[in-house]
Amino acid sequence: MEEVRNIIKDIKNGTIRPIYFLFGEEPYYIDAISSYIEKNVLAEEEKGFNQMVLYGKDVSIDDIVGNAKRYPMMAERQVVIVKEAQHLSRTIEQLVDYANNPQPTTVLVVCYKYKKLDKRKKLYKAIKASGILFESKKLYENQVSEWIRKNLQSRGYSISHKGAILLTEYLGTDLSRINNELEKLQFVLPEKSEITPADIETHIGISKDYNNFELKKAIGERNVLKATRIINYFAQNPKDNPLVLTVSLLNAFFTQLLQYHGLNDHTPKSVASALKISPYFVGEFQTAARNYPMRKVSGIVSHLREMDLKGKGVGSNAISHADLLKELLVKII
Repeated sequence: MEEVRNIIKDIKNGTIRPIYFLFGEEPYYIDAISSYIEKNVLAEEEKGFNQMVLYGKDVSIDDIVGNAKRYPMMAERQVVIVKEAQHLSRTIEQLVDYANNPQPTTVLVVCYKYKKLDKRKKLYKAIKASGILFESKKLYENQVSEWIRKNLQSRGYSISHKGAILLTEYLGTDLSRINNELEKLQFVLPEKSEITPADIETHIGISKDYNNFELKKAIGERNVLKATRIINYFAQNPKDNPLVLTVSLLNAFFTQLLQYHGLNDHTPKSVASALKISPYFVGEFQTAARNYPMRKVSGIVSHLREMDLKGKGVGSNAISHADLLKELLVKII
């Protein structure tokens, strides 16, 4: 993300602001910036007296301000990092007086995860004038495979398109979780390798042939034999293939297919934009649309919602997840 790189570049170049207020739905970038500041702003010998980590659930705004107003000891500046600051959401506006007149020798980092700061309030305006406001936004699913590719590229690796899609399908949009898995691959594979679905299967444990990505594709093609094989594999490995995840992904697919049927423009570029998917997947929707007319798709979405409840124990009469998967496949195809 360009904004993150610019913030870190400025810090490297010695342009350090007195306040970094990091907020938003995606924790990965918040952790990345705060971790960089924690590791790099002070020399190791300065950190003992001049670096402090506080936790929002354990402190008040007065505690934060009190620590921020201290003077550094035998150093040019001190660093105060407030993690889990979202626990202070009811009182966070009380930070406004400090933000209006921050201590120039303190670097205050506030990690306000999963929350937004109201742009209409005084605190937002005060921090914008004196420090850095960074909003970490969740990526859409169609943006994640490109993020994976760029992340690996920065480490000296590449990845096949199918490999990136496989990771996205399995890991979702949780960038911290994805990053952890990429670090595992980096540890075991030689530098400059291209990461393939086979590597992912071997080192992460995601089957390249039996996964939700392949199941969705098989169902879209009405490939009963392949879909049945995958369902049977899921039934034998329920821990790695939870029913709730399969139902959720199929529900998202058929909901998007319903949207596809409602589009006037079915050109690949228009479809990718409207459904917020990678152009790589447009062909799948074109195939599925031929196999499942709108009325059929509406019924499938209804079946999926019913199956979601059954998978959570509502009205299932203790039916196994394996049998529920088979029942679902019959109702869809």
